[in-house]
Amino acid sequence: MSTIKAAYQATLERIETALVDAGRPPESVHLLAVSKTRPAQAVAELAQLGQRAFGENYVSEGVAKIEELNHLDLDWHFIGPIQSNKTRAIAESFDWVHSVDRKKLITRLNDQRPTDRPPLNVLIQVNLDGEVQKAGCDPSEIPELANLIDQSPRLTLRGLMAIPAPRAEWAEQIEVFNTLAGHFEDLRRAHPSVDALSAGMSDDLEAAIAAGANWVRIGTALFGARASA
Repeated sequence: MSTIKAAYQATLERIETALVDAGRPPESVHLLAVSKTRPAQAVAELAQLGQRAFGENYVSEGVAKIEELNHLDLDWHFIGPIQSNKTRAIAESFDWVHSVDRKKLITRLNDQRPTDRPPLNVLIQVNLDGEVQKAGCDPSEIPELANLIDQSPRLTLRGLMAIPAPRAEWAEQIEVFNTLAGHFEDLRRAHPSVDALSAGMSDDLEAAIAAGANWVRIGTALFGARASA
């Protein structure tokens, strides 16, 4: 068995166990394989095992993989911080974007989304800890951003994403993810299209699933630790 196949199976088992522990239905969480800095060959190997959704943090790297692997019909999610001068490439190449956090990006992504492609699926990134070095809007800004996305014909509002500061203890992890889930429920009540809560990574996916996440973004557990520069 290949290393990637073993890691993929182990990750799926972790997700299923977390769902059972949380009393949630099987297959109610989507796995987003975070393939940033990984070669296209590794993505193709995972795709052969049945993985369809892949997340990229860097625009040029992601677009290159999308073009190289176009024949595999994968779903590509942009999950990194967004620079204004990169919105056209994101709008033209990706199926989802998880990291929208300001009005200017919404306008640009809508205007630059090709009319021959379905609307771009958009998640609002929330900065739960107020970390100045991290992307994401303040929770108080969610309603205004959501309304603007809803008014943008080339975009579809799907939900929220967050990358909380690392927490070692389960109680601290679940507390912050429950806070995010509360914002998600508020958003879903106001916007019927909302169905995606993107939270949890290799070190805290169980707590995220317990709090209600239905997308988990996993890189290290699938591909191994990235080599240092």
